[in-house]
Amino acid sequence: MWAYNSIFYQIYPIGFCGAPTHNDGQCVPRIRRLASWADYLQDLGVDAVLLNPVFESDNHGYDTRDFRKIDCRLGSNEDFADVCKTLHEHGVKIVLDGVFNHVGRGFWAFRDVQEKKWNSPYKDWFCINFDGNSGYNDGFWYEGWESHYELVKLNLRNPAVVDYLLDCVRFWVETFDIDGLRLDVAYSLDRDFMKQLRAFTGSLKEEFVLIGEVLFGDYNQIVNNDMLHSCTNYECYKGLYSSFNSMNLFEIAHSLHRQFGADPWCIYRGKHLMTFADNHDVTRLASILTNKEHIPLAYGLLFGMPGIPCLYYGSEWGEPGEKAPDNDYALRPHFEAPKPNDLTDFIRKLIQIRHGSDALCNGSYRNVVITNHQLIFERATEKERILVAANAADAPYTASCGDLNGTAKELLSGRKLDIAGNLELPAYSIQYLVL
Repeated sequence: MWAYNSIFYQIYPIGFCGAPTHNDGQCVPRIRRLASWADYLQDLGVDAVLLNPVFESDNHGYDTRDFRKIDCRLGSNEDFADVCKTLHEHGVKIVLDGVFNHVGRGFWAFRDVQEKKWNSPYKDWFCINFDGNSGYNDGFWYEGWESHYELVKLNLRNPAVVDYLLDCVRFWVETFDIDGLRLDVAYSLDRDFMKQLRAFTGSLKEEFVLIGEVLFGDYNQIVNNDMLHSCTNYECYKGLYSSFNSMNLFEIAHSLHRQFGADPWCIYRGKHLMTFADNHDVTRLASILTNKEHIPLAYGLLFGMPGIPCLYYGSEWGEPGEKAPDNDYALRPHFEAPKPNDLTDFIRKLIQIRHGSDALCNGSYRNVVITNHQLIFERATEKERILVAANAADAPYTASCGDLNGTAKELLSGRKLDIAGNLELPAYSIQYLVL
């Protein structure tokens, strides 16, 4: 699977393109701005863009009106097809947000139910009770996603709904040549639907990837040979920033070993979960870390740990952004152009190293040294052995590495180091050592 050795770059298009918060009905080809970033994305080294909702919606994209039409605030289907073609020409694959759990109140089939009530042929597309009423006085009650009634839950047990959604996916592949889907709120989706989606997309396009948004629970329940290829690793997302803020690297070391270590009880060994430092729903790394010296170290761990690293647009140059009630655009801003800096250059180097490393993409995981302020772990395959060494303290540290002896090449600097049972870690440093 191509995604397992790839770097993803997440963009929230409505914000990225500077579109109005609410759908104003005006068709403006803002999505073409994404094509102007193709050279930058190629130079950065990303393999795929993960685009949050692009289809016609009421407001933020997750309240879909029409799965076959690009949101007018972003442009036309033709505009988006051209953008996808440009990205593909730059070696960048396209993964779209598949919002299949719910739709907006402006969705065409729900509008038909509002008009015709029980006479609508689409009444069974939703979970409706005509003996009740909604907060919008529709004359019937319906299930909303987690009590958000602007998001009307689809009935994924209805074969007509499943057929419609699968046909839309076929349309996206044929029209835009997409390479995969990120499944919104995958933890809420019907599992039989996910099985059908996996079989269907695999028949449409070889190695079509399915990545689920999962916040909690056992990832094995939906990441398996029958359903999804991957899902978001929120446990390690939290551990990544929390370990630095509490100066307790035992936290992220424990999570990584619990998930990927060699012990029989380690639960996700061999799986490639999507790892990230921030995204469109959480405070950005540059704002959540209390010590800004830790930003490069967090990315150093991110690109060294098991998984599929995903960058959130702008965070690769340290863009701040705090999650706030009723202000999604604080996290989903518009940028006229990329603003690369030293952090961007550092991340570009991390991407280059990961691309060239079988151990970092596919290797085993083993903790070597853990203290509150330092962490050294090993990634290894039959072809390669790499140590990832982090020192979060403001002073140098000498790590005792036991039986590790010999010469190692440090990949970030290109230097050769002698390890005689000890490894010198400069203050606020990250090292990738090939043994």
